[in-house]
Amino acid sequence: MRATWEEAGWERVAAGVGRCRLPGWDCTAGLVLGEGTALMVDAGSGLAEGARLRARAGELAGHRVTHLALTHPHFDHVFGAPAFPDAEVYAAAGVDAVFTHERDALRRDAVDNGLDAALAAEAAAALVRPRHLVRGEWPLDLGGGRRAVLAVVGPGHTAHDLAVLVPGEPAVVFCGDLVEESGEPQAGPDAVPSRWPAALDRLLALGGADALYVPGHGAVVDAGFVRAQRDALAARFGVS
Repeated sequence: MRATWEEAGWERVAAGVGRCRLPGWDCTAGLVLGEGTALMVDAGSGLAEGARLRARAGELAGHRVTHLALTHPHFDHVFGAPAFPDAEVYAAAGVDAVFTHERDALRRDAVDNGLDAALAAEAAAALVRPRHLVRGEWPLDLGGGRRAVLAVVGPGHTAHDLAVLVPGEPAVVFCGDLVEESGEPQAGPDAVPSRWPAALDRLLALGGADALYVPGHGAVVDAGFVRAQRDALAARFGVS
């Protein structure tokens, strides 16, 4: 008998869709269950955390994680990705170049934000170029009537922001760090502030007014929250 969402350490968001908030950086990982498939959204901040996510997802799905979508190339979302060697990995086009040429910058950022230096070095060295690079939208058929749409809605928080739409009643949108609920959205040196509000316009168009939006950090929110954060970012960065 499979574990329930709660028994496996997940929060159920909608039928067949859940997420968990990881310790340390309050980063969200998502899970979408299909027929014989499981789509993970983001992979945590290190190899051990990624392995724990993989195990917890397996308890719930009853089989391995088959797909992994990375919302953006920041260490707390991608350093666990090498723990999913059998998954089909998706990311926005350009993440491949980050993993190839900027892994030392990712390692330094992780250490600067409190990750153990040895763990950061191990995870950075293990990063592998995502097999599937998304431009525009990429529909996924997960079986059993379950679909997902991977959509490049950025740049904004980074140059390579990917959202994941799971149609349904309600629809669920995994936003990555384009949306944050537990604190002010973070604009680091790789952010594109002038285009962030437009990215949130595209995110809202993707999900619609009645969707649930899962931020990269914090509690699940609605379209009104995303719209208000969009307007606050526009005022903060002096763009329309």
